[in-house]
Amino acid sequence: MSVTQSLLSIALDHAEKAHARRITDLYLVIGDLTSFVDDSIQFFWGMLTEGTIAEGSTLHFKRIPARLRCLDCELEYTPGRGELLCPQCGGSKVKIVGGDDFRLEAIDIEGDEGK
Repeated sequence: MSVTQSLLSIALDHAEKAHARRITDLYLVIGDLTSFVDDSIQFFWGMLTEGTIAEGSTLHFKRIPARLRCLDCELEYTPGRGELLCPQCGGSKVKIVGGDDFRLEAIDIEGDEGK
């Protein structure tokens, strides 16, 4: 819930600066390595936005797959579910290079005319 509250705070802050009358859509990027669940974010979003200019807005989720780099042979790869070993050399020393993202990519608003 706290992540969704932070998301709402960011959205409301940007909307206020843009003199928005309503927030219509938010575009989120979420990595597969995060523990964030789309349905949970959506559920809390509905609760937290009641009575705000974001009420009724739509969340759009874009999932980013995990990307790892083998520290032995430098291969970058997308691991299969439950697999971490390098598919090229079998190495187990890896670095996460993608898929741990969580960010608000864009917000669509309706503004007040004349402002």
